[in-house]
Amino acid sequence: MNPGAPSHRNAPQGAKVVTQNLGVPNPDSEQYPCIGPGFRLQWESAQNCHVLLYPEGMVKLNQSAGEILKRCDGSHSLSALIAALEQAFQAQGLASEVTDFLRQAQQQRWIVWRPAPTTPSVP
Repeated sequence: MNPGAPSHRNAPQGAKVVTQNLGVPNPDSEQYPCIGPGFRLQWESAQNCHVLLYPEGMVKLNQSAGEILKRCDGSHSLSALIAALEQAFQAQGLASEVTDFLRQAQQQRWIVWRPAPTTPSVP
């Protein structure tokens, strides 16, 4: 377990977490990762990195984790998030590493998965 990472017992009371599928969706999934309830991602100048804040403390993130989590805003599907990272870093084949990280982040409840945003129907 990652020292300083919140455990399940540290999750905020009443937090709604998607639990029906504890595995991370495949990269072609249309589920959207979001920062979990009770957590806040921010850039911390004093630490010179992104941090994930929660009521009991803070997780200092490495550059890769920060770049992934800052895209977990509910507006990017997993496949779009991976494509954006591959374009930003001019790299290919990041799906496995990103998916592995998101699986760990979900286990720590740093992220939750939401269905694709719906657009209102026009009468």
